[in-house]
Amino acid sequence: MEKRVINPWKWQDDRSYVQAVEVTKPEGTLYVSGQTAIDAEGRSSTADMKTQLILALENLEQVISEAGYESKNIVRLNVYTTSTAELWSHFNIFQDWIKKHGIKQTSTVLEVKSLFETLKVELEVTVVK
Repeated sequence: MEKRVINPWKWQDDRSYVQAVEVTKPEGTLYVSGQTAIDAEGRSSTADMKTQLILALENLEQVISEAGYESKNIVRLNVYTTSTAELWSHFNIFQDWIKKHGIKQTSTVLEVKSLFETLKVELEVTVVK
């Protein structure tokens, strides 16, 4: 697989995403359903945004790993949240996670009226290898 990042500007660098990613010669593509703060028994978290974001990232990593892919090869990450204001106050967690894995992904953040049950954040990705 070969990846090429396209960034006509520099301002997105501080926001932990890129404008476009071209992938050529992939061995596979993994489309991951939105991962949330649901525990191994299927219970939705009632915790705060910070706690839910951390668990959603852990769940995302687990799905990617069990599929035989690596988080560093995420090329698209969509974030759905019930409150962008709450999410922004914990955005450093998100940025640190992206930096830790060396991810260069396209992203969209959407505030939605609600998510399943008591959930506050959902992460949907595309990963290549």
